[in-house]
Amino acid sequence: MDIQGQAVLVTGGASGLGEATARELARLGAKVAVIDVNLELAEKVAADIGGVACQCDITNTDSVQAALAKATAAHGPARILMNIAGIGTAKRIVGKDGNAAPLEDFARVVNVNLVGAYNISRLFAAECAKLPAGVDGQRGVMMFTASVAAYDGQVGQQAYSASKGGLVSMTLPMARDLAQHGIRVCTIAPGLFATPLMKTLPEAVQQSLAASIPFPSRLGKPEEFAQLACHIVTNDHLNGEVIRLDGALRMAPR
Repeated sequence: MDIQGQAVLVTGGASGLGEATARELARLGAKVAVIDVNLELAEKVAADIGGVACQCDITNTDSVQAALAKATAAHGPARILMNIAGIGTAKRIVGKDGNAAPLEDFARVVNVNLVGAYNISRLFAAECAKLPAGVDGQRGVMMFTASVAAYDGQVGQQAYSASKGGLVSMTLPMARDLAQHGIRVCTIAPGLFATPLMKTLPEAVQQSLAASIPFPSRLGKPEEFAQLACHIVTNDHLNGEVIRLDGALRMAPR
């Protein structure tokens, strides 16, 4: 699918990997809706790239529908959805105090990362399926953002790994389900990237993490993630696939 002129939705588009993807899509000529819970940051990115900012809680159906309506009013119906919004946590099942980890923490991460991504995807797909078909009967493309933690999660990452593993497992059946509507589905599983959250860690910790990556031995650049996300859109035979983007990293237990 050609990106030029397409209306695109980017969740988590106000910062990190989402912001980099929003900027790359805009550079390639897309009309980008920056969807994020942080409206102030979303507005800054949208103003910079000529897009529209939509405040949204992806776990709330009313909030998602309002964001999609705003994006459609500004740019027309979207054919591309980049699911990049997500949160993380690290909790040992049994803490140092001997108490069990709070169930609420586990549920919150799974609800945002997995249920929220499915929520906006189902609503996007229902609208996208109504659009006229293009080359090969194609109507749209969806991309999910998993993590290498889906495969080799570390100590304390039960919730994060479970949520990202859910996205990995959902990719193929969703691609098969939406094939009849001409909507492709792929997932990127990134490794360690130089995001704003990563940059809050001490420099020594960042260097240690970078050194654990076989090659190139550095943190991934958000622009590299964005380039792969855009390639998924333009390569029409990519469907139902999960792509690790990690420099051959396999994470240790801790």
